[in-house]
Order: sequence, then C-alpha cells, then structure tokens
Amino acid sequence: MATTQQARGARGGLLSRIPRPSADVWETVFGVVYVVMATNLLLALAGLPLVVLLMTTDPRASWPALAIAAVAAFPGLGAAAAVFSGYTVRRSTDVVRTFLTSWVRHLRRMLVLGLTCVGVATIVALDVVWLLGGLDAAEGGAGAGPAGPLGAVLVPFLGIVGALALSTTILAVVASVERPDARLRDVLKASLYLGLRRWYLTVGSFVVLGMLAGLFTLHPALALGLAAAPLLYVVWSNARFSLRPVLPVGAEAAPE
Repeated sequence: MATTQQARGARGGLLSRIPRPSADVWETVFGVVYVVMATNLLLALAGLPLVVLLMTTDPRASWPALAIAAVAAFPGLGAAAAVFSGYTVRRSTDVVRTFLTSWVRHLRRMLVLGLTCVGVATIVALDVVWLLGGLDAAEGGAGAGPAGPLGAVLVPFLGIVGALALSTTILAVVASVERPDARLRDVLKASLYLGLRRWYLTVGSFVVLGMLAGLFTLHPALALGLAAAPLLYVVWSNARFSLRPVLPVGAEAAPE
C-alpha cells in the first residue's frame, strides 16, 4: 500500500512539473486558427467565380472567362495581404472588417494590377502555345512557318517575361497595401527591382504558389479550406521582406 501511494505521489509530482500552456498561449493558438479559417473563407468568396470556373470548365476552352475572373479575384488578394499585415504587426484578429475595408480601399489598384498581370500572362501563354505548336509541326515534318525556328529562342524569353510579371505583381500587391500613398508607377518600379534583388525569395514564392496550385488540382476543398491562407502568408512574408527598403520607417518586418 505504501509503495502504491509513493508511486502515485511520484507521478503526481512529475505531472505537476510539466509546464502547462498559459492563457496567452491558448489565445494565440485560437487566434491563428481563426485568422487562417476566416481568411480562407473570405478568399474563396472573393474569388468564387474563378473557383467555380476552374472546377467546372476546361481551361483550354474557357480561358477568356477565366482571365476575367482572375482579374476580379485580385482585390481579395490585396485584402488578404492586409489581414496578414494586421495580424503580424498588431496581432489583430479582426479579419472580416480588415478584409472588407481593404477590399474596398484598394479595389481600383488591385484591378489595375490584376488586369496587367493577367493580360501579360494571357499573351505569354497564347504565344507559347502557338510557338510550341509550330515546333511540334516542324518535328513532324509539316511546314511550321516562322514559329518553328523562332520558338526555341522566344519560348524561354517569354517564360522570363511571365516570371517577371508575376514577381512584380506579387510585390506590387503587398506594396500597395503597405504604402497606399505611393504612385503605381513607383510601386511597379520598386517591385521589379526588389523582386530581382531578392531573387531567392521570389523563387521560393513561386514554389509555394506552385504547391498551392498543385494541391488545388488534386484536392480543391483542402486547398481552399486549409492551405490557402498559410501558403499565401509565406508568399506575403517573402514579399514584405523584399520590400523592407521601401516600407514605412518603423514598420516591423514580417518573419522570413
């Protein structure tokens, strides 16, 4: 009996020495979960036309509608950037108000950025498809016209143009939210330069976006309901770190 009581006392003493999460820790955990889930929901609603088209149509046939829907989804990306900034800098969990306020405030700028990025991406994609088609025809022996010999040179060039457009747009979205007073021309110039300067962060962001796109292709519900906000936060964090030279004085940099 004494041995049993001693064993229980030892276990009780051991359990009492195990650190227990404080109220602040639980508040942080629930805050992060809420920010992630609420941001995912708002992003899905803001980009609902694009999501529906991607899930129900063949992109090869519906690309004009997809391009329009992609432009319309850009204000949601800017609003998500505002939510990430608010939580990182001020630990704000007021996701809905921050998202809606930013969506309205930056609507025009985000639509311009979306139109520019999607326009460049569409032109690049159509040109690449045409050039690769010309190369295929040349390999098959059919007359491919000028597309065959030009394709080997132009396809890599167009790929670089598309990558620069995407990199510049990512940083421009974040910069427009952080510096709403800046002119669009200045934002684009700084975003292009800093995206190249911090090229390794840009490449990392491309990898993360590729992961999100691949996950959406395999499991749309998982991508939209769970992974979108965390992965986009990584992209936002990389962009904000790249933009540190032009951020407001005294602003706290997001973690890498």
